Amino acid sequence: MYLLAVVLVLVGIAGVILPALPGIPLVFAGLVLAAWADDFVHVGWLPLTVLGLLTLLSFAVDILATVVGAQRVGASRKALWGTFLGSIVGVFFMPIGLFVGPLAGALLGEYWHTRELGRSTKVGLATWLGILLGFALKLALVIAMLGLFAFAWFF
Repeated sequence: MYLLAVVLVLVGIAGVILPALPGIPLVFAGLVLAAWADDFVHVGWLPLTVLGLLTLLSFAVDILATVVGAQRVGASRKALWGTFLGSIVGVFFMPIGLFVGPLAGALLGEYWHTRELGRSTKVGLATWLGILLGFALKLALVIAMLGLFAFAWFF
């Protein structure tokens, strides 16, 4: 049971970077499984509730970081759709596609909307920076979750 929990956590950590995997929910599932395997002796319901809330927060971070990055420069809906589609296409061209896909998608979407290359480039870069901020925040959430779990387990 612990091995499966570790696998879920590791795949979840990979999912923080790979948009095709539900990263933080997998980490949460692995931590709940580890607590359950121990009959909740070391990690009880209070830490698990906090971990669940951090998991919910990750959904907001995922969406808001990209949108805030795009909206700060006035990105169009086409740019946001381009970011989404570019992220999906980028998965198939790993690892570079993970970074180039959203940038290219936002740039192309905005260019389709405005026909202005300078503005489209600005929107693409801002959206891409928002995605990077999202990665960093989700990684911080995973570290906080693992730290909280370890603290609850050992203390």
